[in-house]
Amino acid sequence: MENTKDLLKRLISLPGLSGYETPVREAIADAWRPLADEISVSPLGSLHALRRGQGAEPRPRLLIAAHMDAIGLMVSQIVDGFLRITEVGGIDARILPGQPVIVHGRRDLPGVILQPSPRLLPPHLGEKSAIEMDYLFVDTGLTPEEVSALVRVGDLVSFAQPPLELGGDTLVGHSLDNRASVTALTACLEELQHRRHFWDVWAVATVQEEETLGGGWTSPFNLRPDLAIAVDVTHARGPGVNQDYRAFGLGKGPVLGWGPNIHPALFKAFKNLAERLDLPHAVEVMPRHSGTDAIAMQVVAEGIPTMVISIPLRYMHTPVEMVSLKDIQRTGHLLAEFITGLEADFVAKISWED
Repeated sequence: MENTKDLLKRLISLPGLSGYETPVREAIADAWRPLADEISVSPLGSLHALRRGQGAEPRPRLLIAAHMDAIGLMVSQIVDGFLRITEVGGIDARILPGQPVIVHGRRDLPGVILQPSPRLLPPHLGEKSAIEMDYLFVDTGLTPEEVSALVRVGDLVSFAQPPLELGGDTLVGHSLDNRASVTALTACLEELQHRRHFWDVWAVATVQEEETLGGGWTSPFNLRPDLAIAVDVTHARGPGVNQDYRAFGLGKGPVLGWGPNIHPALFKAFKNLAERLDLPHAVEVMPRHSGTDAIAMQVVAEGIPTMVISIPLRYMHTPVEMVSLKDIQRTGHLLAEFITGLEADFVAKISWED
């Protein structure tokens, strides 16, 4: 199997924008196929991998979801061979000028995002340091005739920054939200290859989290798990947010969510487990919704006890997100330890107690 770094670099080198996840789904399926007993794709496009437990049937079911879709762009207009763009997922237009991209037209085309000279912008924008996306364009270097033949309105545009390894066991690139969590879930499945567990485990790479939570709604409805865990990213401390209580240490371990999306008994179980393992971790207060697939998973059918585990990430929703490989590995290990310790009657023994 690929190691954590190599797998993650491969996953973030692939497109897979929200609603158009096929390229990355195929790569994840290749990684999960040797680690699972069954692989399938939901009608909406989420990837489902079943690893059967060793308990007597009918076994309880655990679903662990990590969304595989990424933010990106879409061609909204073609003007004299230049491409106007709109967002897929949440993107801050301030980070776009100068970014290399791939335009997924009739064939993939390299391009770069640029903004006009200030003197060519409307007067009310000429003095602004940040220009709205409506005034940015993608230049492919092709003639208007070539662009018209190769690109259509609605074609996708993905970031093309290559992965960059930095010091301190960190990796920089686009789409680490949330391919980092897919990699952590893969590390969990690899560890389970050598360990016994009673419960059936469904590993799910969900679609459309950035736009609709589509996979977060539909996969739990299809699989009907007894428990669910959303694995996602959260903000890591960095410039301007070192003292912010909503940011967490890069390389300091997984972050356990606490709030109305999270079942108190599951939070307690993971907190106790992390302390017993002497595993570095933190707690993130989520006073409203968690901003993850847990929003949907928790309320599917009659309701599913749900947990959120996050990996600290710097510069979220930019082409230069940064993650610690140690945090990914620790998250995978924490998940595997939880799974192997699940008793058959765990659900019967838990209750919602604030």
